[in-house]
Amino acid sequence: MKKAINYLGLSVITLIFIATFAPVSAQTEPPPFTRNDAMIAMRDGVRLNTRIYAPARTDEQFPVLLLRTPYGIGNAAPAQIAATLPELTAAGFIIVQQDIRGRFKSEGQFVMLRQPRDSKDKNAIDESTDTYDTIEWLLKNVSNNNGRVGIAGTSYGAWLSVMAMLDPHPALKAVVQQASPADMWMGDDFHHNGAFRLSYGFEYAYMMESSKEIADVSKVIDTFDTYEWYLKLGSLANVETKYFRGQIPSWRDFATRPDYDDFWKRQAFAPWLNRVTVPTLNVAGWWDQEDFYGPIKIYELLERHDKANQNFLVVGPWNHGSWSRGEGRKLGKIDFGSATAEHYRRKILVPFLAHYLKGKGSHELPEALTFRTGANEWVRHNAWPPKHDVVDRKLYLQKDRTLSFSIPPATDQLFDSYISDPANPVPYRPRPIKLRSGWSTWLVEDQRFVDHRPDVFSWVSEPLKEDVVVSGRIVAHLFASTTGTDSDWIVKLIDVYPQKYEADPEMGGFQLMIAGDVFRGRYVHSFEKPQPIPANSVQHYQIPFPANDHAFRKGHRIMVQVQSTWFPVIDRNPQRFVPNIFLAKESDFQPATQRVFRSGRHASHIAVPVVGQHGDKASN
Repeated sequence: MKKAINYLGLSVITLIFIATFAPVSAQTEPPPFTRNDAMIAMRDGVRLNTRIYAPARTDEQFPVLLLRTPYGIGNAAPAQIAATLPELTAAGFIIVQQDIRGRFKSEGQFVMLRQPRDSKDKNAIDESTDTYDTIEWLLKNVSNNNGRVGIAGTSYGAWLSVMAMLDPHPALKAVVQQASPADMWMGDDFHHNGAFRLSYGFEYAYMMESSKEIADVSKVIDTFDTYEWYLKLGSLANVETKYFRGQIPSWRDFATRPDYDDFWKRQAFAPWLNRVTVPTLNVAGWWDQEDFYGPIKIYELLERHDKANQNFLVVGPWNHGSWSRGEGRKLGKIDFGSATAEHYRRKILVPFLAHYLKGKGSHELPEALTFRTGANEWVRHNAWPPKHDVVDRKLYLQKDRTLSFSIPPATDQLFDSYISDPANPVPYRPRPIKLRSGWSTWLVEDQRFVDHRPDVFSWVSEPLKEDVVVSGRIVAHLFASTTGTDSDWIVKLIDVYPQKYEADPEMGGFQLMIAGDVFRGRYVHSFEKPQPIPANSVQHYQIPFPANDHAFRKGHRIMVQVQSTWFPVIDRNPQRFVPNIFLAKESDFQPATQRVFRSGRHASHIAVPVVGQHGDKASN
């Protein structure tokens, strides 16, 4: 990716996965590589641009590590590769980079997240067949290989790695998928629980599909504060008429397939990951602003079939891709007390690859390894989510905007209310929302920037008398009504630091979002068939958060925030039901009074898995 485009919060080298092994100090001078370029022919004759960096030494045979990308493989010299990948260079790996079909110097047609082929069609191709054909060529044409291949990647590169597992080449012996999307409608880049991720969907689709390389979206978004630009855009119907005009295939899919239909289901991994074919390392970051749902979901799908103990999960205190660069000690203003990214690369990633690709040592991974934020320690789990020493508890919304584990009164009519106005939506991060800055760390922004807005309601506990450790899957249960006939509901779980925080006085009162997500109300009964919400009727919305492992420390407070807009990361719900929000008219957008109920059978709460006194085994 061009350096001018960093909307994804990643550098060029990260996007092509090289920075997964970002520069760290090495004990010995890395040996040089030789470089060879090739156009590798696929089974249908299309040729893919490929670059091969092979160790110059010949004292052993080396495995291949394949890195496929839609973002361009660049033109790194062998010395740059050796310096960027010190541990792998010293251990000895043949590094192969490839532009995928239709991107940069590769031939063919690019299709965003090309769906798996019909196995009955022997002439059909997909990313799995392209990977298979590439491996076959490499084994036959790259000298001094040991016959073993691994594939790895971050984000789109991770998705390509998972695709390689569907019908793998026999030589494929290890997969490292870091933040792969798993379901683009349910929880990854483009939608969350039916709500459209507007700024990401618009900008990424333009960036990837208006050019064979990387298009500069600033040619379209010419306003300093993108919040203002998207608000002036008005109805999503204006995107086609003013800007894309049928030229962006992904936007056409967004606009014509707003519901969870067969297209989105087939593009997701749930129908395909029905066996574990290759040892797999699934990697996620707690504050991944793009694909946190995906790696957790992929791990869960594979785990159902993991009889040989080849499926592993690692989750750290990272945003999208930050495991791949730097120390990983801090994210935004949050300090985790140790170099978590370096720990991952040195102690987890490299041993995993060396074990499966070189037959050396043991990776010694537990079933799941998570970094418990708050406590700031690595924790080993024999199952994920944890099954032992975890108690399911409920945090209830109470009167006077308080929050506690106590069961609220039995009456059914207690509620708090606010007015949601699509003409004045709540920003998802502090304005101005700049096109090329702030995206990568917005999930760790201090949430005080919206606290006490009239359309954001907060409930907060008393200072905790002891640590509360939450480990597993959190689910928000919101009982709410609206005067409209459609509505979005955003729920955030927040760690509120003490006002006097001795460890770092500037963090006093900081509101750190631990979990947050959105649910589009029209899908409360069915994701496939949206329905109008009966006005003023209480509905039960369940908003799941994929995974968490966090210690709310003694003296901190726990907060829950509820709102109905999160703009422009989420598009504006008109709050009047229309069959397709992408075709809504300006007159469809209306204010609505939202009520959040907190008593009796309508007691809104957050279901949290609380670790008992003994907890899981921590390791450093």
